[in-house]
Amino acid sequence: METRQVKFSLRICVFRFMLIQCKKYYLQYGDSLEKYSSDETEDLVFKPDLVVLPVSTQEVAHVLKVSERFHMPVTPRGAGTGLSGGALPIKGGIVLSLEKMNKILEIDEKNLVATVEPGVITEVFQNMVEALGLFYPPDPASRGSCFLGGNVAECSGGPRALKYGVTKDYVLGIEAVLPSGEIIRHGGKLFKNVTGYSLSQLLTGSEGTLAVVTKIIFKLLPLPKYRQILLVTFSSLEVAAQTVSDIFRAGFIPSACEFMEKDAIQASEKHLGIKLPYGNAEALLLIEVDGNRIDILEDDRNQIGELALSKGATDVIIAEDSEKQKEIWRVRRAIGEAVKSHSIYKEEDTVVPRYELPKLVCGVKETGAKYGLTTVCYGHAGDGNVHVNILKTDMTDQKWNCTLPQAIEEIFKLTISLGGTLSGEHGIGYSQKQYMPLAYSKSELELMKRIKKAFDPNGLLNPEKIFP
Repeated sequence: METRQVKFSLRICVFRFMLIQCKKYYLQYGDSLEKYSSDETEDLVFKPDLVVLPVSTQEVAHVLKVSERFHMPVTPRGAGTGLSGGALPIKGGIVLSLEKMNKILEIDEKNLVATVEPGVITEVFQNMVEALGLFYPPDPASRGSCFLGGNVAECSGGPRALKYGVTKDYVLGIEAVLPSGEIIRHGGKLFKNVTGYSLSQLLTGSEGTLAVVTKIIFKLLPLPKYRQILLVTFSSLEVAAQTVSDIFRAGFIPSACEFMEKDAIQASEKHLGIKLPYGNAEALLLIEVDGNRIDILEDDRNQIGELALSKGATDVIIAEDSEKQKEIWRVRRAIGEAVKSHSIYKEEDTVVPRYELPKLVCGVKETGAKYGLTTVCYGHAGDGNVHVNILKTDMTDQKWNCTLPQAIEEIFKLTISLGGTLSGEHGIGYSQKQYMPLAYSKSELELMKRIKKAFDPNGLLNPEKIFP
């Protein structure tokens, strides 16, 4: 074992020497590796042996060619905001950080498309296109820090996915580097393309296991002129969840429909140091409508409020001015960080057909009670995607380690029985891979593995992810 480790260390040294000799790379090693050893996935830490920060597609290709020659595992990394361990260097080796590839290369206003590098921060991109009257809808909670390349890797969604779709719906083309160092390009400024297999769509959501994305061509939309927000309070989680389906069945398509239970709201209050007028509600729906006719939006907003009251809501609060709307979204976006700041936790990213949402939420609560676990639910109710946070609180380590896997498996089995699956937007990565056989048959998993092997025959790119 020690001899093997010495040989690996020597390979790292030679690898580093070759990069320094051939290119002026940004390299990090030693104490500077700590920030690249973890992401936002609980408390998992895996230290890489070396971090490389390329600034061009050609440099990425060179790194991968050298890594293949020396059989070095490579873990692509964006901003490190992932929640499934997708950027963790499980087998050490090289972390390939794309943080310096952060240029918005083009915003084509005539064709409503943009070309970007993977290290561009999502919110920076959104603000840039909005200044031109354009709109890039995918908006994960971490949009202020996450990278567009990571959004592509995970096929990120966010609150507005129910009306506008997720990242894959905006990817028109991709440039990427294969594990062999070959550069491939697929798609372009085209809204239709059925010429062969869609490699762009295959790479979107592949969690950095098939290739390293170095450029992305995104579709843009005209920016809606107006938004209206209403908060609907409930005395019951089940009634709140059921009302979501009722809104859509009545013919309304909100741009966002977020679900928050009381513990989530109060955690956000405490985290932000504010007191909200609706903080004691058992559950809350944040509903947003957008468009270009304010009269139509106000009518929709009022009808949705009346419908919710008829279905059992206790109150409807309208946020008319932009500052109130920003404050409401600030509270919603702070929930994830707030809930996790007070306890050891495990987060799951369940998704079910919208109509099954009440059964999922109630089932999660029953499972938590069964095992003595605190559960906090919130998320994108409009598309059936609920984030389930399981908190350790004052439970002993022994009981936590014993009961947590059982509870998670029960929640996933319930989710799948309702026609759902393991993850709506966080991905599988390292932390969820053991549950994949619950969602897929052996034949389906083997087919996925064969796709992985076709791209990465040596298994060097982002190893130990997705597959159990």
